[in-house]
Amino acid sequence: FRGYCSRRLRRLRKTLNFKMGNRHKFTGRKVTEEILSDNRYLLLILMDAERAWSYAMQLKQEANTEPRKRFHLLSRLRKAVKHAEELERLCESNRVDAKTKLEAQAYMAYLTGMLRFEHQEWKAAMEAFNKCKTIYEKLANAFTEEQAVLYNQRVEEISPNIRYCAYNIGDQSAMNELMQMRLRSGGTEGLLAEKLEALITQTRAKQAATMSEVEWRGRTVPVKIDKVRIFLLGLADNEAAIAQAENEETKERLFESLLSECRDAIQAVREELKPDQKQREHSLENDSGKVSNIQYLHSYLTYIKLSTAIKRNESMAKSLQKALLQQQRSDEDGKRSPRPQDLIRLYDIILQNLVELTQLPGLEEDKNFQKEIGLKTLVYKAYRCFFIAQSYVLVKKWSEALVLYERVLKYAREVQSGAGAHRNSLKELPDVQDLITQVNAEKYSLQAAAILDANDPHETESPSQVKDGKPLSERFETFCLDPSLVSKQVSLVHFPPGFQPIPCKPLFFDLALNHVAFPPLEDKVEQKAKSGLTGYIKGIFGFKS
Repeated sequence: FRGYCSRRLRRLRKTLNFKMGNRHKFTGRKVTEEILSDNRYLLLILMDAERAWSYAMQLKQEANTEPRKRFHLLSRLRKAVKHAEELERLCESNRVDAKTKLEAQAYMAYLTGMLRFEHQEWKAAMEAFNKCKTIYEKLANAFTEEQAVLYNQRVEEISPNIRYCAYNIGDQSAMNELMQMRLRSGGTEGLLAEKLEALITQTRAKQAATMSEVEWRGRTVPVKIDKVRIFLLGLADNEAAIAQAENEETKERLFESLLSECRDAIQAVREELKPDQKQREHSLENDSGKVSNIQYLHSYLTYIKLSTAIKRNESMAKSLQKALLQQQRSDEDGKRSPRPQDLIRLYDIILQNLVELTQLPGLEEDKNFQKEIGLKTLVYKAYRCFFIAQSYVLVKKWSEALVLYERVLKYAREVQSGAGAHRNSLKELPDVQDLITQVNAEKYSLQAAAILDANDPHETESPSQVKDGKPLSERFETFCLDPSLVSKQVSLVHFPPGFQPIPCKPLFFDLALNHVAFPPLEDKVEQKAKSGLTGYIKGIFGFKS
């Protein structure tokens, strides 16, 4: 964008003949009210301000690795504010309409707020941003809906900056609004993104200073690693945001963010585990098989990671089930439609995660935990069998599908009979009673479809003819109802045609020459030999014998 602004400035100066001297000497010129006969003179100053602002944003990205560039960043922002002040001063002329004057004031207030924001002058930045927001809101109310969309978009971009400034001034409610905004959108963009993430981490770090231990499954474990403390404090907020997510895309993004933070916390615990290997083995012997606190904390974080992965895959499975129901009601062309095989893959991953949960150190002797995981495994096995049966129904394998439906009912009844005291832990899982009702309905539909398929003569004859793959030109003598003849992919002849043998060009050999007897020529040869030199001379001078 910075390069675009430079090129635009060059084109404008050339078009307006507004040159800054010649190639040998620079002569500065300023845009004054007297030459505002063309609105493009205002664009000159606007492009100068935009070029300085874009350079500042570029330096902001580079300052993450090179902190010294922050001074250049502030210099460019001050330059942008200077150009914006000049633009606002020129727009006060009577030649400029009211809308342009208001936009120039809002632009000036926005750049001033950005500069104060970088200087961490929160009160001044908040006043500037509020002024900018007020102007854009009034402009949105004064013009058409198409133009109001642009102004409202600017208001939405400025609002997080205002809340951030309010929090730094001392308004604690602004922090809650920023957290909700981040959790709803799955992350922020622009100038505020890094500062907001740092603010959330800083706030959690302050709370983490008071957190010293965590309790899980009746055992209290001390937490000494700061990264783990921060993750555990934000776990409840992240789970609440996932539950309140407005759409599947946002929910998926929040799941990925939570899993990433969990992996970082697990990695921090692993680094603590490595130098403590001998001590853990010694404590394992003294405690008669009881794992150390750091190992138990690692198991707890792994449990959170695997449980979150299961919830994410279950959420994806639910969205795929909805897509399958919509596909049955209305078929859409041009898109890859979901299939039951996609759901089978998701449930395979869930079952693998459940197997890993049963192998966590420190939980092998926990009978209640193993019982809960066993019941969850039966629930997901039932759903996996159900969708395998659905895939068999699509290819008309009725007997295999019926056997799998019976297996689903078996798993569901085992869950119902073994739930008992573990009903609270199964509340978050899909209801097996709904699955039993659905399977019973599918069984009757399957039996009816199998009977109709067995009694339909066309269905019994057509497969053998379709499997042949013969085109129409090779089966004129056989009559069949082939629906592909009226489709776009009709098979009439083999194209391109196959190769066929043809006779080659004949080769002739003269075999009779070996059996031919030539007439004797000895008499002629002897007569020619007798003549000799005398006959040659006579022949030259014309004498005849």
